[in-house]
Amino acid sequence: MSAEAAVRRYYELVDAGDVDGVVGCFADDAVYHRPGYEPMAGRAALTAFYAGERVIADGQHELVEMVADGHRVAVHGRFVGTHKDGRAVQVGFADFWVLDEQDRAITRRSFFDTPAV
Repeated sequence: MSAEAAVRRYYELVDAGDVDGVVGCFADDAVYHRPGYEPMAGRAALTAFYAGERVIADGQHELVEMVADGHRVAVHGRFVGTHKDGRAVQVGFADFWVLDEQDRAITRRSFFDTPAV
């Protein structure tokens, strides 16, 4: 599988609510950096996030642009879904991935298109 295909697969799995599949997209010692959270390091932290801490109830990622360079992948897209409190969510995002030799994420950094300054 290519790095680009591995990252596309992640979004399919997260949109399907497949927590085990999503966590399997990450290396054992992966670190996920997400605004508003401490860095999530390792599969236990990632499982806790995706199985319960994540504020999204459901939704779909629309991948607008993806650029891959070896084991590095950058994604620009839009997420449309529902917050756990029932509110509709629409947000632009950018994700930066670094994958290992098995195309599992070593690091992921997410940024969201929201007014901040």
